[in-house]
Amino acid sequence: MSTGKKKIYVNGINEVPLPLRQIEIVERKGVGHPDSVADALAEEVSKALCRMYIKEIGHIMHHNTDETQIAAGQAAPRFGGGSIIDPSYILLVGRATTRVDTGKDVVNLPCTPVALKAARDYLSRTFPNLDADSEVILDARLGMGSDDLTGVYKASGYLANDTSFGVGYAPYSITERLVLQTEEFINGKMKKTIPSSGQDVKVMASRIGDDITLTVACAMVDKHLDDKSAYISAMSEIHDAVYDNALKIAGDEKVSIKLDVNTGDDYDRNVFYLTCTGMSQEMGDDGSVGRGNRCNGLITPYRPMSMEATSGKNPITHIGKIYNIMSKLIAEDIAEKVTNEAEIRVRILSQIGKPVSQPLNCSIDIVSAGAEADPNFSKWKAEAAAVADGWLDNVDKVTELIATGKVRTF
Repeated sequence: MSTGKKKIYVNGINEVPLPLRQIEIVERKGVGHPDSVADALAEEVSKALCRMYIKEIGHIMHHNTDETQIAAGQAAPRFGGGSIIDPSYILLVGRATTRVDTGKDVVNLPCTPVALKAARDYLSRTFPNLDADSEVILDARLGMGSDDLTGVYKASGYLANDTSFGVGYAPYSITERLVLQTEEFINGKMKKTIPSSGQDVKVMASRIGDDITLTVACAMVDKHLDDKSAYISAMSEIHDAVYDNALKIAGDEKVSIKLDVNTGDDYDRNVFYLTCTGMSQEMGDDGSVGRGNRCNGLITPYRPMSMEATSGKNPITHIGKIYNIMSKLIAEDIAEKVTNEAEIRVRILSQIGKPVSQPLNCSIDIVSAGAEADPNFSKWKAEAAAVADGWLDNVDKVTELIATGKVRTF
């Protein structure tokens, strides 16, 4: 039965938590992967629109920019530096409030210029080997939303603009931490010592028992590599740097780690993962919002996941964003404050037109072998429900975290 005024359900699930099972697969598409680029641009446009709305109107207006598409271009990379033949094409698609009737007059809002500037600024500051002015074509199609969705913005409180659900879990397993932090290392600290590594990075982990195999694909930037020998040397450097960092991430965890880098290369046939920009969208790899990482930064087929795209949706009424991020925050809070001895799973379901703070149901699973028989379960149940209740009473906090970029969406 539900706990308190809200429909919060806490259950004990008698299962072996994922980190203790035999097999686990985890993936992350790095910031330069076309799907992640699409996610990032959709979210940057949303945040820029939020800032513009607050400045011009005083509060965030209805918008959803979660349909960004990337069509790959054509490139001719070569050792020492190649060239872009045809730019990739990026289309920023969505709905936005483009005009507001204040009662005195109609205010027209600069949504398209704001979106284009936000997208170009992100590309310029994130991808140093890409010329955002000449090597991509940026286009935007932002039109007014339908009345039934813009109408859920009420002075008395925001209403859900969809009947949908969000999913979250905690804590991360060692496999998940390895995948997330490995990509962040390659696209962070490692760039200072190996500038030939590009931003299009994909990390896949397979854990069988205590044996973890990390497979890394990293686009290489041609202008930083003079020849085949330099490429092979860079591969060796990347392997050693990533492997050493993985051992640091693992710490005292009793796991063995095997690392493979750019397994698609074939030196005998002169096949290399070589690019001009460090991004595969320059040739042959398209991208779309929602096809990559969930809002915890990972793709986790052995965990509960929502197929809903998080990036680009508005942070006020769109359940596909708010409940996914809130579910993750609730699960993390429960794992930290209630028990870290179990796997925590959270699912929240809305009804369109109902208050965001009043979901149709919020279910919390506390997963461990013999969960409900644990003498602490009654205490865990009450505390977990209180955590969820607290977050649902503070939806504005989630909105603020999203709008200010303090939580990830991909």
